[in-house]
Amino acid sequence: MSVRQVSRRDPKKGTVRKFWMIDIDYEYPDGRRERIRKVSPAQNRRSAEQYERDLRQALVDGSFGRKEAEPPPLFGAFADDFLKTYAATNNKESEVQTKGSILRVHLTPVFGKKRLDEIKLRDIEAYKAAKLKAKLAPKTINNHLTVLRRLLAVAVEWEKLDFVPAVKWMKVPDPEFDFLTFEEAERLVAGADGLWKPMITVALKTGLRLGELLALRWDDADLVAGRLMVRRAAARGKIGTPKSGRTREIPLSLDALRALKEHRHLKGELVFSDEKGKLLAKTATKWPLWRACKRAGLRRIGWHVLRHTFASHLVMRSAPIKAVQELLGHATIEMTMRYSHLSPDVRRDAVRLLDGPSGGVNGNLTATRGEGGPN
Repeated sequence: MSVRQVSRRDPKKGTVRKFWMIDIDYEYPDGRRERIRKVSPAQNRRSAEQYERDLRQALVDGSFGRKEAEPPPLFGAFADDFLKTYAATNNKESEVQTKGSILRVHLTPVFGKKRLDEIKLRDIEAYKAAKLKAKLAPKTINNHLTVLRRLLAVAVEWEKLDFVPAVKWMKVPDPEFDFLTFEEAERLVAGADGLWKPMITVALKTGLRLGELLALRWDDADLVAGRLMVRRAAARGKIGTPKSGRTREIPLSLDALRALKEHRHLKGELVFSDEKGKLLAKTATKWPLWRACKRAGLRRIGWHVLRHTFASHLVMRSAPIKAVQELLGHATIEMTMRYSHLSPDVRRDAVRLLDGPSGGVNGNLTATRGEGGPN
């Protein structure tokens, strides 16, 4: 009998105590046997029998013995763990700092006191609406949502949350990019002075990001073979890996090679540095570029426009898009395709494919409409 009332004598007091107990001998599908003996939580026959049925059901569905899951942690507490454990080991230091800033300034003040499983789609939509009202750009809000979704996904991976709520991204217009014409690029180089002249030239002729220019070392430049190896990038005053995380090789044009040879110095290992050979701060690069723009009679531009100019000039000179992607270090061809409309030959060459010889198998058309062929 699985449910019975038993008697036990208290050895100290000598009194007899009666209680309802469940005693089950259960055989698992794989042949294992287990005996489960438990005192009923409620001490009457009906409750004990119900408890016995619950135990048997737990044995059948496999939930018997499983510890009750801990409630999901609060967002604020998990955000700290996310940064220290996940981000610190999977992201570059600059990315960790960016995630930390987004969490500290934006996400934690809103979601910090909520449990992770309490963050629903409506809460995320309300967050988006509040940030739009605060005049944040849709792209900036999407950056916040990316961090939020990654954090929740990690919570699922760590078994702190059952699922990630839906995240609907803000619609962002296709990014516009500025670039210099061939003549404007020449004027900009002519208007530059000091170390900024070779730095602007190399930027225009290699497409390096500003962080990659600042971290460039002389041992990355092979001035005999005429090539650069992009191995590092500077961000927030420290040198790490390039944005893509991969090293890439860039052949040097004659202008870039000449600029580097003329710029050769012994101040230190960095190609472009301050007077003491130390890493230049990004903030120190803005005004020299703007000064060159003013002398050249050009609009104010940022360093990234020089990268756009490199890519645009290659495409305008009919360089293959795949080659441009590899030179820029883009992760996907879609990023590089932004420049494809600048090619004067793409559409023309595509249409000219129709001018080639026509035919069926082996180029011979054996039957045509109206000449005995199928209609």
